[in-house]
Amino acid sequence: MTMAAAIEGQTAGTRTWPNAIRVAGVDIFHDLTAAEATWRSLETPQHSYTPYQRFDFLASWQRQVGEREGLRPFIVVAHDGERRPLLLLPLAVEQRLGANCASFMGGKHATFNMALYDRDFAANATEADITALIGSIAERSRVDALMLCQQPLRWQDQPNPMVLLPHQASVNDCPLLVIEPGAAPASLVSNSFRRRLKGKERKLQALPGYRYHVADNSADVCRLLDWFFRVKPQRMAEQKLPNVFAEPGIEQFIRTACLAPRADGKGYAIDIHALECDEEVIAIFAGVSDGHRFSMMFNTYTMSANSKFSPGLILMRDIIDRHAGLNYRALDLGIGSDEYKRLFCKDDEAIVDSFIPLSLRGKPAATALSAISRAKRAVKQNPALFEIAQNLRSMFR
Repeated sequence: MTMAAAIEGQTAGTRTWPNAIRVAGVDIFHDLTAAEATWRSLETPQHSYTPYQRFDFLASWQRQVGEREGLRPFIVVAHDGERRPLLLLPLAVEQRLGANCASFMGGKHATFNMALYDRDFAANATEADITALIGSIAERSRVDALMLCQQPLRWQDQPNPMVLLPHQASVNDCPLLVIEPGAAPASLVSNSFRRRLKGKERKLQALPGYRYHVADNSADVCRLLDWFFRVKPQRMAEQKLPNVFAEPGIEQFIRTACLAPRADGKGYAIDIHALECDEEVIAIFAGVSDGHRFSMMFNTYTMSANSKFSPGLILMRDIIDRHAGLNYRALDLGIGSDEYKRLFCKDDEAIVDSFIPLSLRGKPAATALSAISRAKRAVKQNPALFEIAQNLRSMFR
């Protein structure tokens, strides 16, 4: 069985692997357009991938954010002996600690990172398959290390084969709400909490035109995003937080992804859920979904007096009820353990990082990056250390 890599359109040398290994070759693309057809062909029910790895989501991020930050696409496609794609790793390369390091596209805007897999390959991949993949990447590229962060152990009912690599716990876990089939509403949001929210919502229900809805047309999407980018900076300034949405390319990325139709025709690459009345937008939550799980990305709520009625919590309850009614099986509110997340998400989903050296230059970089990640997790897991870190950050801001 021959392993061949096509790098920037040129076929490299060959290498023979045992017949038991399904990875027969690797193609590496440094251009989004060149990889697009293969990438989109993996976005079907016969494949396993998170909505954060859809082409429209990551292509928008790379073009609007990644390029501005100097990241270069490094898209790895592994195929079998008949050149059928087995997986696609959507990576980008940057300089870290003097080494060329490849990490998942999407940066901090992707809660979960994973390859797009053929479902049969994902279910049956072995350590030998992944070793063959890594060995080929090392031989056919100038990448020194792989930084594969925030990977789920599984997605839906499928394992994530890349966690067969050495890995460690990510800096943060992800609060998770598991939705059992036919779950009673009270098992998702308790009756006592629902009563408290109902009491607050009665004040909002008195507002003319009060409603919960999901933006389903471009005019609604643009209107809600205009409001978000006007209000979010005010909300963050009030909390003495930096406005990350003002960083170069972020607004353009979000606007593009929110308007990109999904291939299955069920909404956009990013969905926007909103509470509104005739007078104003009251709150929004935006996230990605795939028929199985909703994953929140960003949110904010009004600066008006209506904010005292907990519109964000009311909207979250509505989102949970909506997705339970659509037979979703899970919901998360993003990385981190903010208090409001714990009101809804009682479980934690473990996510892992792998720092894999591919060259002599990559070994110290991978070791250092792994140690930095472990230290950050230790700080986050220790309330006293975390408070000290927060105070130091405030001092230097």
